[in-house]
Amino acid sequence: MQMGARQYQKMNVQTKVSDASPHQLIGMLYDGLISRLAMAKGFISRSDYEGKSRCLGSAITIIGALQNALDMEQGGEIATNLDRLYLYMTRRVFAAGVANDEAIIDEVVSLVKVIKEGWEGIKDEVS
Repeated sequence: MQMGARQYQKMNVQTKVSDASPHQLIGMLYDGLISRLAMAKGFISRSDYEGKSRCLGSAITIIGALQNALDMEQGGEIATNLDRLYLYMTRRVFAAGVANDEAIIDEVVSLVKVIKEGWEGIKDEVS
């Protein structure tokens, strides 16, 4: 039964991704990043270092995808600043993993939430 639920969830995610606009896809990446960071905190609190590493690795991959999605030519100063912020966030996630520091994860989550809020605020402009 659990395997069936996982397959349904995977199909549901694939459907959402295939039906999403580019703007929605970036929003989904932000949601995924916040989720992975929250899971990593849980793994740290339970001393599950394998789970922590898996989630933080996934978080770094998502940050990389966000960074690669930046249009440095058209994005101007905003894209440059986001690129720097994503680099900082990657370093902090790595540091959180090394130190098993939930406070660092909270710092990164708060940064992601601010960026996500700004991204959601421009939805009408890009639709």
